[in-house]
Amino acid sequence: MQLRKLLFLVSFCALAVISLNGCKAKPSSDGLIPITLQTDWYPQPEMGGFYEAKMQGLYKAAGLDVTIAPGGPMVVAQQQVASGAAQFAMGSSDQVLVFHSHGLPLVAVGATMQQDPQCVMVHEESPVHGFADLEGHTLAVKPGSIWFQYLLKRYGLHSVREIPATYSVANFLQDPNYAQQCFVTSEPYFARKAGAKVRTLLISSTGYQPYRVIFASKQFLDEHPDVVAKFVKASMQGWQSYLADPAQVNAELSKLNPAMSPEQMQYSVETLKSGHFIDGAGTPDSHLGHFTAARWNATYQQLVDLKVLERPIDPASAYSLKFVP
Repeated sequence: MQLRKLLFLVSFCALAVISLNGCKAKPSSDGLIPITLQTDWYPQPEMGGFYEAKMQGLYKAAGLDVTIAPGGPMVVAQQQVASGAAQFAMGSSDQVLVFHSHGLPLVAVGATMQQDPQCVMVHEESPVHGFADLEGHTLAVKPGSIWFQYLLKRYGLHSVREIPATYSVANFLQDPNYAQQCFVTSEPYFARKAGAKVRTLLISSTGYQPYRVIFASKQFLDEHPDVVAKFVKASMQGWQSYLADPAQVNAELSKLNPAMSPEQMQYSVETLKSGHFIDGAGTPDSHLGHFTAARWNATYQQLVDLKVLERPIDPASAYSLKFVP
């Protein structure tokens, strides 16, 4: 999301929070508490654990009637939570900190990924073998991306030509010098299927390591900590089951998102598992759903250095450790 658009929406959402009265969680006639989870994209394996928890009845067993609302390029998850249209949403820890500093009190309650699969994709024969090699090259990136601002400062890049990224690999396939922002779980699959040989450079390898998280409004968290605890616990159980055997959920995802083939879903799942993006195995954060104050503090300081925060905040106010393993 463009940073300017992000900050414009902060102002809108902050006004929505002032009059927000839809945070009350009341059981429906069947005794279940209705909950909406706003995802950050169309149905895909990157949110498979939530669908697993719903299909297995884990949410229902916890007393929750969960609706999973699909995202897309025009859906702003923070706005959905701020307006009360959703109680939980998927996002990233750096965005939660930015929104919080601009007056929108969002609180992350668990990690969906220990490492962000955001990366830069280049052709195998490209002279770009590290981020410092981007100097003098063109990179397709979503304008205002915070991680890109970090790269420019971290590696002293002054002559990188930035062009708007698309949700396609068409331009990449036509230009051997093309480099683009992508998710390692997605675009490389399409590029390789079209015959291209590619390499990827993970943004997390630079030291910029925001979590992928689920978050709620502070008001909802304060009023319903029991509901938050039940949702997080059932979601993590869903992720454990999904990683062990994703077949049933992937079949459902194919129905919900026919544009995503079974082969693509298999690629995404295998990439998520082999890269330990979700469980963080082999790292200090090797716990499903887990995050640490140290990582949040490090991200916060990086945002301070990049001058993307409206005002100083206590980073601990943007997350809660009460619900994570």
